[in-house]
Order: sequence, then structure tokens, then C-alpha cells
Amino acid sequence: MSREILLLVDALAHEKNVGRDLIFTALELALASATKKKYDAGVDIRVEIDKESGEYQSFQCWTIIPEELIENPDAEISPADKRAQGKLENEVIKEPIDSVEFGRIGAQAAKQVILQKVREAEREQILNDFLARDEKLVSGQIRRMERGNAIIEIGRLDAVLPREQMIPKENLRVGDRIRAILLKIDDSIRGPQLVLSRTDPEFLKRLFELEVPEIEEGLLEIMSASRDPGLRSKIAVKGNDQRLDPVGTCVGMRGSRVQAVTGELAGERVDIVLWSIEPAQFVINAMAPAEVSSIVVDEDKHSMDLAVSEEQLAQAIGRGGQNIRLASELTGWELNILTEEESDQKTKDEYASVSQLFIEKLDVDEDVADILVQEGFSTIEEVAYVPIDEMVQIAAFDEDTVTELRSRATAAILTDAIAKEEKVAEPAEDLLSMDGMDADMAKLLASKGVVSMEDLAELAADELLDLVKVDEEKAKNLIMTARAPWFV
Repeated sequence: MSREILLLVDALAHEKNVGRDLIFTALELALASATKKKYDAGVDIRVEIDKESGEYQSFQCWTIIPEELIENPDAEISPADKRAQGKLENEVIKEPIDSVEFGRIGAQAAKQVILQKVREAEREQILNDFLARDEKLVSGQIRRMERGNAIIEIGRLDAVLPREQMIPKENLRVGDRIRAILLKIDDSIRGPQLVLSRTDPEFLKRLFELEVPEIEEGLLEIMSASRDPGLRSKIAVKGNDQRLDPVGTCVGMRGSRVQAVTGELAGERVDIVLWSIEPAQFVINAMAPAEVSSIVVDEDKHSMDLAVSEEQLAQAIGRGGQNIRLASELTGWELNILTEEESDQKTKDEYASVSQLFIEKLDVDEDVADILVQEGFSTIEEVAYVPIDEMVQIAAFDEDTVTELRSRATAAILTDAIAKEEKVAEPAEDLLSMDGMDADMAKLLASKGVVSMEDLAELAADELLDLVKVDEEKAKNLIMTARAPWFV
């Protein structure tokens, strides 16, 4: 029998072009499966084959684990068991048992186990070879449709194009050859599964790389892309060679390059935008074909207010907000569209609001407040901390006036800080009325940020003990009472 095993291993390894170790592993599993039929279902049976002689031996095994974790006594023992003496946790104890004869194993069952392992190894090898090539843009033929998903044959691999990753209204049929981007690799029962996409912005970028050789040569770069799949998309391009027109190069002679991309995307219209290192200019370019009259940038909120004329408003927003949404995704900025009239009114309102702030906080008259606003000041902190040499350059102020304004601004900031520290949050009604809670404890908790029952429920007992002086048992009871609504 040992010679028969070695011959089988060599034959399968040669036929399937896989390592002998894999065949030995599969055969050990098949022998173990056959042996296990003589025992209870929970028993752990393992078989070891000598790879030189072909002889094999069977063992019943137990894994050493803490007693409280034992769930299957047929395959697990505690460290206190006599058989575990001198062994470490998680070690496996093996006890020899009678082996089944190789000739008596169900040949078909053994073959299925072996072939399954071989298929898995082949699939893994093919997948590894594919991943090693780092191919993001793939091309393949649709083999079949399953529940709306397309199964794509890519060389010797199968990949899935989910329904939600297909371009809307695109009519794909079995036999069609299509391109797609590798979106991710999912683990499934059958092993790793390639998941493709035709809607991801990365697909658009890869198609342009395919059609525009200057990108591969490094003369152009695609900086970002945004899509409304099947309808409209935008890409931002940057030129690394001053002799090239980035937009014109991507469009191609008589639009040939962009039309090739549009054809692959089921007619999706593509706007090619010139990237700029200046965010405001980049946004203006991204809003094309709409023309922007003015921009107000808010760095803190990472947003911009775009003013457009009444005639340009519909085009700037786009159908269903498409243009402004794509421009926002392309640039990474939150964009707000305003008419010129609305922009003017907003500017006036903000001007008046900031001016009133200076009047109240700095105790100055309207003329001084207006000068500060006109010079670009918008917060009390700016008045307090902008370098004094910059402020004295304001024609309407002398050095004494600047010093006084900075002093008042510093005092206003300090006053606000003290007021915030003194303001104590009031406990919520559910915390006050909770069983085991008194008003003093509730107010103490609220002063430390625990305002409601929900806040209290989020604490651990030791965290509550750090906040209030109660015994551990009461702390646990309070927390469990607060958590009671979780289990309703």
C-alpha cells in the first residue's frame, strides 16, 4: 500500500502541476475522514504519512485548553488531566489508533478530497499570478448572468461584476467583452472572489491612461475624478510638460480619445478639467461650463460659496444638482451655490454681524468696528493676536489705538473663557428621576459631563467611582439601572 500511495502522489502532482506536499495533505485529510467514521462525530482524527516511505499512521487528538472553555470533551482536555501533565496550553496530545486500509477507503471520496485541494491550489496559484501583475484594469468575456450579476472570464479566472457596479441602463449580455476595474477581493466559500466595477471613478482614470500615452510617459497626471455613472463625469488633469495642453491632449484629435472613453462608458459625458494648485482656481475650472462670478473661501469649514449670475444658476447646479455635486467630489471642497444677489446679501449680513460683535465685545463705536471689518478682521482673536506691526499700518489707527484695541480684545477673550468654565450643565430629567439617584449626585455628575441616563449607561463601574464617592455595589446598581432601557 505504501508504494501505491507514493505512486498516486507522484502521478497527481505531475498531472495537476502542484507540489507533492499538497497531495500528501489532501490524502491525509481523506484518510482521516474515512477513519473518523468509526468514532463519534466530535472526535479529532489526524493522519500522518511518511513522505519517503509512504507509510501512514492515525491518531486521536486532544487540544489542551482551560477547563472553563471546554465545549467538546472528545477533542479537548484541561491542563489538570493526567494526559496533559508536562504539556503546555494549546498543545495537542496524540494517541495512536488503528488505521484504515488504503484499499478500503471509498475511492471516490478520497479522490474528491484530493481534487478539491488541487483545484483550490490551482485557483490560488492563478490568482497569485494575476495579482503579481498588478492589473487594475481588466478585460474579459461575460460567461453567464447570476441574479443580475455578471460572471466575467478573465483568462483562467472568473470574476463577478455585481449589478450595483454596472453602469445604469447598460445592456450587458452573455458573450459580450467588457472592461472593468478590480474593486476588491472578497473571501467566499469557494475561495477568494475578484469583484469588479464599471462605476468607480478609478475606472474612468484607467481608461484615460489606456487612451492617452502621455499619462504613462509622465507628461500628464490625472489628479482626481468624479462620476455620475452613465450620465456625466469629470476628471482633473495636470501637465508636467509646459509644451503640452493637458486638456487638449486628453480630448485627442477631433475628440478621438475622449470619445473612445465615452464609448466604453455607455455614452457617459466626460468634462476634462485643468487642475490647479490654487483651490479657488481649481473649483472655478471644475464648475465649467458654468461661469463663477466670485468665491468666498472658508478654510475652517473647508467650504466655498460660489456666486453666479441668475442666467448661470441652472447650469452651475446642473440637473438634479449633478454639476455642483461632481465638482465638489472632484475638488474635495464643500461647494455652495449662490446668486450674485444672494452673495451680496450674505456678505452684507456677515459684515453687519462681525461689526456688531466688535461693537459689543470691544466697546467701540460703529466707525471703528467698520474699519476693522474692512481691513479683514472677523474675530476677536484676530484683533488680539495679529502682530502689532501689521495693525499699526492701518491708516485710521495710531499706535495707542491699536494697543487699546488689543487690550480690550484680550480682556473679552478672557471674560468669555471664565464664563464658559463657570457654566455648569444641568442634569437631564431622566437622570434626576432615576432609582438610586439623588439631586446632589446628579448635579455632580452633570458638572463632569454625565448629563443623562444614556451618558451614565456608557460608563464602567470604576469610571463612575472616579467621579462620585459611592461604594462599588451602588455604582454597579446605578449603571445597571441606567442600562435597563437597552434590554427592553
